[in-house]
Amino acid sequence: MTLTTQAVVTGVAKPQRRIKRNTWKTVIWLVAMIVIAAIILYPLVWLTLATLKPSSEFGTNPGLIPENPTWQNFVKVSQGIAGVPMWRFFWNTIVLSVIATAATVVSHALAAYAFARITFKGSKILFTCMIATLLLPFHVVIIPQYIIFNNLNLVDTYVPILIGKFLATEAFFVFLIMQFIRSIPREIDEAARIDGAGHARIFFSIMMPLIVPTLTTVAIFTFLGQWNDFFGPLLYLTSPENYPLSMALKMYNDQTSVSDYGATTAASFIALVPVLLFFVIFQRFIITGMAAGAVKG
Repeated sequence: MTLTTQAVVTGVAKPQRRIKRNTWKTVIWLVAMIVIAAIILYPLVWLTLATLKPSSEFGTNPGLIPENPTWQNFVKVSQGIAGVPMWRFFWNTIVLSVIATAATVVSHALAAYAFARITFKGSKILFTCMIATLLLPFHVVIIPQYIIFNNLNLVDTYVPILIGKFLATEAFFVFLIMQFIRSIPREIDEAARIDGAGHARIFFSIMMPLIVPTLTTVAIFTFLGQWNDFFGPLLYLTSPENYPLSMALKMYNDQTSVSDYGATTAASFIALVPVLLFFVIFQRFIITGMAAGAVKG
């Protein structure tokens, strides 16, 4: 009876110690995650609260909570700047982002299909040259590109910003889509050819539906990149009515010798909200698409 009692006590005591140990691990991980989340979210919280600060407080109140909260910053932003209403900046950004996304998805998918499924002379050399462009800094070609577009009278238009999207200039996207296409059995192509389908029919009717996860990833990254692009509009656009949101934010600090930090933070917050909503809605597609297009070894 004594042995049984000891066995029972021993059998109960060990799980209790294990549960207690696991509880402490959970608490430690929970605290660590809270600390990391607080560090990551701090800039967003600061920006949100800073939109309610008057411009005079930015040099005297470094804390999070505004001393004299006001909605005047949003009123200024709603009125626009340099005679251009805020909705025009939003519209320009949407137009650039939508066109860039659609052009990038189609052109890069076509290039990836050509490299993955079509055998032609010089394909390996062209593919090597394409991959080599990943090593070429963008700043190296800025001056020659600007001279070309200026001679063609295309400065202050959207053509210099968007033309590269139609020409499959992002080697990483081409490589990502190509790897996914290579994972699709060639028997599908052969069966389609037996039925009389050409490359165009195979691409649009068979390949496009199969590579949707990767195309979604490309579309999301392109949309977010174009929405936040600042250097391209800064280089090629000169008229305020053609500016996207990124350039509108700069104008709040360049119009006078005194920067309007309150309006800048309010405009930044307004520009950030669509991006946050877009990322929250489509974040699972980013993970799925990257996993689907990963290199399999």
